[in-house]
Amino acid sequence: MGAQYYGADSENGDRIDDPSEDALFMMISDLNDSDNTFVVVQPDEEDPVWFASVAVLDEGGYEVVRRDTTHNEHEVTTSTSINDIARDLTIWMAARHFPGRPANQVTDF
Repeated sequence: MGAQYYGADSENGDRIDDPSEDALFMMISDLNDSDNTFVVVQPDEEDPVWFASVAVLDEGGYEVVRRDTTHNEHEVTTSTSINDIARDLTIWMAARHFPGRPANQVTDF
């Protein structure tokens, strides 16, 4: 069974379907500058319209790329905090559109 919404794949072949913030933290923590230099998160579908990637920088820290063609977004940032990266990616991905996922609804009581 594949991911319901998205999957995270690392250069070394690790894959986590619908990763939590903690799972992203662990995958990013496992990155190194020799044989596991990046993680890519994207919808589990043909020709995805968005993706996010985290790559190890030679000078230390991480480069985070977020791209969403439906919203004309392309952002590249750097960070040294794995906590911040995992949290920010989780929030960003929650705002992406997934066909078949119920829309967020606010009800006044």
